[in-house]
Amino acid sequence: MKAELKTRLLEALGEAQAAGDLPPLETPAEIILERPKQASHGDLACNLAMQLAKSCRMNPRAVAQIIVRRLGDAGGLVAKTEIAGPGFINFFVGPLAWTRILPQIMAQGPDFGRGNWGHGKKAMVEFVSANPTGPLHVGHGRGAAVGDVLARLLAFSGFTVLSEYYINDAGNQMATLGRSVLYRARELRGGGDPFPDNHYRGDYIKNLASEFMATPEGADMLDIPEEQAVAKASAWAGAKILAGIEGDLQDFGVAIGSWFSERSLLARGAVDEAFAVLKARDLLYESEGALWFKATAFGDEKDRVVRRGNGELTYFASDIAYHLDKFRRGFSLLVDVWGADHHGYVPRLKAAMAGLDRSPDDLTVVLVQMVNLLRSGVPVAMSTRAGEFVTLKEVVDEVGGDSARFLFLTRRTEAQLDFDLEVAKAKSMDNPVFYVQYAHTRVKSVLRKAEAAGVSLPEPAAVDLARLELAEEADLARKLGEFPEMIEGAARNLEPHRLTYYLHELAGAFHSYYNAHRILSDDAALGAARILLTQAVGAVLAGGLSLLGVSAPEAM
Repeated sequence: MKAELKTRLLEALGEAQAAGDLPPLETPAEIILERPKQASHGDLACNLAMQLAKSCRMNPRAVAQIIVRRLGDAGGLVAKTEIAGPGFINFFVGPLAWTRILPQIMAQGPDFGRGNWGHGKKAMVEFVSANPTGPLHVGHGRGAAVGDVLARLLAFSGFTVLSEYYINDAGNQMATLGRSVLYRARELRGGGDPFPDNHYRGDYIKNLASEFMATPEGADMLDIPEEQAVAKASAWAGAKILAGIEGDLQDFGVAIGSWFSERSLLARGAVDEAFAVLKARDLLYESEGALWFKATAFGDEKDRVVRRGNGELTYFASDIAYHLDKFRRGFSLLVDVWGADHHGYVPRLKAAMAGLDRSPDDLTVVLVQMVNLLRSGVPVAMSTRAGEFVTLKEVVDEVGGDSARFLFLTRRTEAQLDFDLEVAKAKSMDNPVFYVQYAHTRVKSVLRKAEAAGVSLPEPAAVDLARLELAEEADLARKLGEFPEMIEGAARNLEPHRLTYYLHELAGAFHSYYNAHRILSDDAALGAARILLTQAVGAVLAGGLSLLGVSAPEAM
């Protein structure tokens, strides 16, 4: 409806210029229609006249009067128009302007809200990318849900999207994993030195050690030189953990399109290739025996080491090479989903993008804050340093994937999230996902009752939409019509929480309507209109839940 009104405004503007009421002028890049804070100011407000006043050399209220006169009722969209304040145009929209969206929703079905502003451009969303040194914990689960839904939103908006997991399988952390397994194996055999504090702890390491020693490959790990044992244990345990991570993500409904190994990146000389690009632009220099990147040339607070004096590459060097590789694979939009503790790393990576002759805006880093795990409001003690944490698998097994995914997305990514296990598995209206899914089951219940009563589902084009006279019906239709705009905003701003907010509000509006009014009416025309409205609510709820990777049950 907003899009149609914008079109009508542009037509009115063109007519006013053609008639000489307004001088020739450049059309604004965007006409903004917003919902006023006060209902008495109408349904939508526009500042178009104020945007044009300076170019027209006219008072903005005079410009507004000309536009309003040419606009008329905007083809039946507008019941009343008012000019307010310095030149705002306030529109009071007639009920039929909102309800006319219902047949369109039913015609488009699961494609309602689909956009094409991505124009097929290639986008990569890289997320989770946890070191394969331990199982995914509940914090990783939030990042997985965010990344997966962002990929879905971008694909729904016309991008060609690849989701990728970057496997940090090179460097000291993998050797530390191997030593951790070796030391636990020695303990299991009744010997060995005290377990180092800076190694990976937790029962999973003991389990890995026991399992590895039972394999032909690891049977001799305590009889061979330590360096060799560490290498064997590291390779075996890393592969075992990674397989577990892949399984956990699949069980969580997350499909990773590509698993990219850091080790493979180093093996084919990608870091040297990245260095060559930076050297050609005079952005590397040697100092104090190390190789430095001129990050300050692009706004970072200091230059950054990419190769230490002992010849060892930094993580930053690998990340530069990895992102160069992404661009060379043809991706024009890069989205990295990181934990919020990496916020200080963003400026240097943005600087590296500029150093590679790419726009820093080609990379967006979405920071995801930590999860506070609760049980009935009481914090669940966790310490990754001590190896005490709740795994993603444990959470999904207890509360289900639907609840976990939905609740992980109920707040902005940069805000900490309180995740209460008891709320997440409650079959009550206090559980946000239950609240939304129950609205969908109510829709299906209405349709089943109609079928049982011998009431045929209406043909949308034949429904008399004027029978939807209640304010609640107009509000529901308006909420449904906001879905495409909300989806575009969520995708453009990489804010998946907008979708959960929207679904919760839509579900609430439908619950209230369902409780207050009889949908199946003895008046056939009224019943058909209300059934159509109910069908449209169900379609949008199902479409939104699908984008979240959450099921839309027909009965609960």
